[in-house]
Amino acid sequence: MAVRLYRMGLAGELIAEFAGTMVLILFGAGVVAQVVAAELGNHDSIAWAWGIGVALGIYVAGRTTGAHLNPAVTLAFAAFRGFAWNKVVPFALAQTAGAFVAALLVRWNYTEILSMADPGHTFKTQIVFSTLPGNGTLPVGLWGGLRDQIIGTAILLFVIFALSDTRNMAPSANLGPVVIGLLIVAIGMAFGADAGYAINPARDFGPRLASFLTGYSTAWRDQYGDLYFWVPIVGPVIGGVIGAALYQACIARFLPPGEDRDSVKPSDA
Repeated sequence: MAVRLYRMGLAGELIAEFAGTMVLILFGAGVVAQVVAAELGNHDSIAWAWGIGVALGIYVAGRTTGAHLNPAVTLAFAAFRGFAWNKVVPFALAQTAGAFVAALLVRWNYTEILSMADPGHTFKTQIVFSTLPGNGTLPVGLWGGLRDQIIGTAILLFVIFALSDTRNMAPSANLGPVVIGLLIVAIGMAFGADAGYAINPARDFGPRLASFLTGYSTAWRDQYGDLYFWVPIVGPVIGGVIGAALYQACIARFLPPGEDRDSVKPSDA
C-alpha cells in the first residue's frame, strides 16, 4: 500500500511538472513566434512574457512540487537541498515532455504566420523554438554560447536558492513566483544576447525536438553548421550546480539558524 501511495504521489508530481512547464513554454515560445514571425512586439515583450510564463507555471505546479520546471533546478535541489535523487530523471523527463507538447501547440497555432515569414523553415524562425548562439545573428559561437549558459544558469540558481531560503529574506509563498518571474525578466534583459538565455535544458530540448519533427531540419545545429543542441543542456546543468554551490558556500553557511530551508516536502525525502 505504501508503495502504491508513493507511486500515486510521484505521478501527481510528474503531471504538475509537465503542466507547469507546458504553461511556461506556451507563453515563452508563443511570444517569440509573435515577435519573430508576426513582427508584433520586441525584445522587451519577449523578456516580460518569459518572466510571466515562469511565474504562472510556478503557480500551476508550486503546491504540488515546488515547481522546478527546469532539470537544472531539480538537479541543484537534489545536490544541496535534500530533494530525492531518484526523482531527478523522472522530473526532467516530465519537464521536457511539457515543453515538447507546448511547442507543438505553438507550432500548430502559428502555422500560417510561420510559413508566411519563413517558408523554408530556416534559422530565421527556428529561434522561436530553440536557442542559437548570438540569437542567430550576433558574432557568438558555440563555446561563447556554452560560457553564457553556464553563467546565466549560475545566476538563476544562486538567486533561486536565496529566494527559497527561509533563513534568508525569502518572499512569502504567494509572492515567490512573481519574484522568480522578475528574475527571469532580468536575466533576459541583461544576459539574452549571447545565447538566448535558455538556462533550462527542458525549455530548449523539448521545443527543439518539436521543431525538428515539424519541418525544421537544421534544429540540432546552429547557423555555423555546428552541432549545438547539447550546449543549452550541458551549460545549464553545470551552471546550476555552480550557482547553487556558491550560494551554499558564500551565503547559506553564514545565516543564523532557523526553520528548515525552503521547499523540500516530506514526500521528497
